Amino acid sequence: MIAMGRERWAWAFYDFANSGYATVVLTAIYSAYFVREVAADLGPGGATLLWTTAIAVSNLLVLVSAPVVGAQADHRAAKKRYLLVATVGCLVATALLGWAVAPWAAVVLVIGSNLCFGTAEDLIAAFLPELAPPSDLGRLSGIGWTVGYLGGLLTLGLCIVVVTWAQARGLAAPEYVPYVLLIVATIYGLAALPSLLWLEERGVPGPAGGIGAVFRRLGATVEEAVRFQDLFRFLPALVAYNAGLYTVVVIAAVYAQVVMGFTVEHSLVLILVVNLAAAVGAFGVGALQDRVGSVPALSLTLGGWIVAIAIAYFSSSVPAFWAAATLIGLALGSCQSAGRALIGRFTPPGREAEFFGLWGLAVKLSAVLGPLSYGLLAYVSGGNQKVAMLSTGAFFVLGLWLLRRVDERRGMAAAGRVGKPAESARGA
Repeated sequence: MIAMGRERWAWAFYDFANSGYATVVLTAIYSAYFVREVAADLGPGGATLLWTTAIAVSNLLVLVSAPVVGAQADHRAAKKRYLLVATVGCLVATALLGWAVAPWAAVVLVIGSNLCFGTAEDLIAAFLPELAPPSDLGRLSGIGWTVGYLGGLLTLGLCIVVVTWAQARGLAAPEYVPYVLLIVATIYGLAALPSLLWLEERGVPGPAGGIGAVFRRLGATVEEAVRFQDLFRFLPALVAYNAGLYTVVVIAAVYAQVVMGFTVEHSLVLILVVNLAAAVGAFGVGALQDRVGSVPALSLTLGGWIVAIAIAYFSSSVPAFWAAATLIGLALGSCQSAGRALIGRFTPPGREAEFFGLWGLAVKLSAVLGPLSYGLLAYVSGGNQKVAMLSTGAFFVLGLWLLRRVDERRGMAAAGRVGKPAESARGA
């Protein structure tokens, strides 16, 4: 078991902090509120399109900005300062979101909050290779995801209590949703404090040169694609399987209600179960990958995804669907933990934010491609959610096929991390 000092716990608790935003705003509560209330005048189809467009635009902005922000943070040795700005931006936009009654205002705040959320996600991940040697990256990443899913569960549970209490007193959604989002922002802010206070900035500022130096640094990374061939082989695999992963996160509740006939209450319970299973999966695979390697562990996880999607596609009974949902949860946490640790193993010291910016670019590209392909297939097939589900399974098959080209040890050697203790992990 990895020794968890103050700094490592502080890093892990940022996953706890931001998971509530992903669970409540993007998945469980606010997304449905936006469609039913904020943009109701546009009709269900128009409101859904506006919501997905806002999410797509914010992800595209992260996609474009992540490598630049990462390279600049490394060049200026300012990961922690940039993390503070992104965190505060997400908190403010989330807190204001509940009082945005005009669709255009809500869209601006959704884009702003998700842009800051995605940027902060990349920056906090960039601290990972500094906090542990390669042999412990899987465990530490897994602990972070485990703590994160528990944070998402706590935040969602508190929000459900508020929603249930308000509905029992006859309050309408516009009266209680603002307080739900305040809960999300408050937990995010409080749980992020340890990271903002105790993480050390170990980078050394580069020579002066402004934005030109940043782009030269990015150009050098691209030119070094041959040297970092396994990183650049892994990124397409990451885009492929994460497109399937993100699609499941976005459409899980919709699929459960439309295809399986779940009520809203049952859908919320489903999300709770998936998050709990994901916490277990992240913790378990975090330890496994440090023994057998991130690539074998990730391959096993993608196999689990394929089986889970097949069960969901062919299942016609509620118990079978619950089994698929539980397996999806286990695979969800495992997949995210293993992917983040592998990027950490492929990252040269001193270039953490830059390389995790590439990770963020790949993740956000998949967040655009996955849901878009699902929506197009659902539209072309006349709303057949099961046919659309096949596209999700295809992403995992493609990701598993691309992953076989990745040599983990060669990638670690290129980054200078094979058998080398992380000097920067001192005092962690």
